[in-house]
Amino acid sequence: MESKRQQKYSKLIQKELGELFQREGKPLVGKAMVTVTRVLMSPDLGVAKINLSFLLADNKQLYSRINDNKGQIRKFLGNRIGKSVRIIPELVFYLDESAAYAQHMDDVISNLDIPDAPEEDEDDPEN
Repeated sequence: MESKRQQKYSKLIQKELGELFQREGKPLVGKAMVTVTRVLMSPDLGVAKINLSFLLADNKQLYSRINDNKGQIRKFLGNRIGKSVRIIPELVFYLDESAAYAQHMDDVISNLDIPDAPEEDEDDPEN
């Protein structure tokens, strides 16, 4: 269970990272849409575990690029929230594939070949 303080930091970091990926992050993410789906803070507020979801991108490649540049992302985050927090947390990114999985399941379901149910004959004595 997260404390109120952890929840407050989580919301702040989620909001700021979301804006950061939309604005300053364009050179890093290109046309991809990056969504910060969840942020969990460690009890000492020193580590932020961040779940990211991508649209219009090769997930693995973009995830690697973001991870390779997390020092720079942390620096940008520090510029945005440095006045309101004591420490800028270490960023640990995780790939949230729930949106991609949901899209995949939609595709699978829409491509199923389900035959129509046979019409029941009302005069049939067996029913």
